[in-house]
Amino acid sequence: MASNIIALESSCDETSASIIQDGKVLSNTILSQSIHEIYGGVVPELASRAHQQHIISVVNQALKEAGVSINELDAIAVTQGPGLLGALLVGISFAKGLSIAKNIPLISVNHMQAHILAHFIDEPRPNFPFLCLTISGGHTQLVLVKNHLDMKVLGETQDDAVGEAFDKIGKMLGFPYPSGYLIDEHAKAGDPEKFKFPLTSMPGYNYSFSGIKTAMLYFLRDQLKDDSSFIEKNLNDLCASIQHTLIAMLMEKLILCANENGIKDIAIAGGVAANSQIRNFVRGFSDQYNWKTYIPKLEYCTDNAAMIGIAGYYKYLQGVFSDLTVIPDARLKF
Repeated sequence: MASNIIALESSCDETSASIIQDGKVLSNTILSQSIHEIYGGVVPELASRAHQQHIISVVNQALKEAGVSINELDAIAVTQGPGLLGALLVGISFAKGLSIAKNIPLISVNHMQAHILAHFIDEPRPNFPFLCLTISGGHTQLVLVKNHLDMKVLGETQDDAVGEAFDKIGKMLGFPYPSGYLIDEHAKAGDPEKFKFPLTSMPGYNYSFSGIKTAMLYFLRDQLKDDSSFIEKNLNDLCASIQHTLIAMLMEKLILCANENGIKDIAIAGGVAANSQIRNFVRGFSDQYNWKTYIPKLEYCTDNAAMIGIAGYYKYLQGVFSDLTVIPDARLKF
């Protein structure tokens, strides 16, 4: 008999629900919150209120698209963290209520592990062990994935995430939030060698992206003193140059980690994995380093409940359930 798992994701500013049947995604409903654009970033209180307002309709839509009744559910997977505390609380509270009402088990999911397991939604799927570069607005990590439930962080940012760097630099350039995709689009028409920015290097496999933001801030300040229209005149080249620098920093540690650990199966995950140049760089290394590379579809890179459901599915298979004492954890670790 088929197993039906409903998954809920509410860690930031997407309210999402998905139905997973025997490891197959039947639906993946996502409602994004545009209100944060005017503030230049996610406002936690507004995010949690929006989740409260929309979670029931999103769940109903996911069930309808999947053709599954709420009475046919066998388990509930929900993001426990990391994320915004108030936003996480909405999803977990809803999941607990549904668990009690329908007497079905609850499965808590680590959001970052779910980004990695998004690779198991569709073919081709990575072989174990593989190395995953997980890049988002809140995290930058190099993770050794031994199996579906056994992962180890080998390196991570010591300050800001690469996604935050993209957004903060985009704000300096006059882009609305979120701005990572706008930098990517403008970079396609620019010269990545036009402007040089410093590459920050950390010990081991760790990253640091706070310095690059400061370097860009001072660079623009100095240029604008002499030419108030400098950004407008050089926008494409600025985007191409700063994106090239950020990607070079990511790739340096990815290559180092893969080579020193003898890993040939390489994956990328997280919202920043939607960046076209990062995807091109990783694919380009396949021949150079004899890698097998894996990149999820764009819809599974950004926050979504399908990845939570796939993570929940593998926990379900091994009987790894949570009880009703589970609480949201904004800084949940692996």
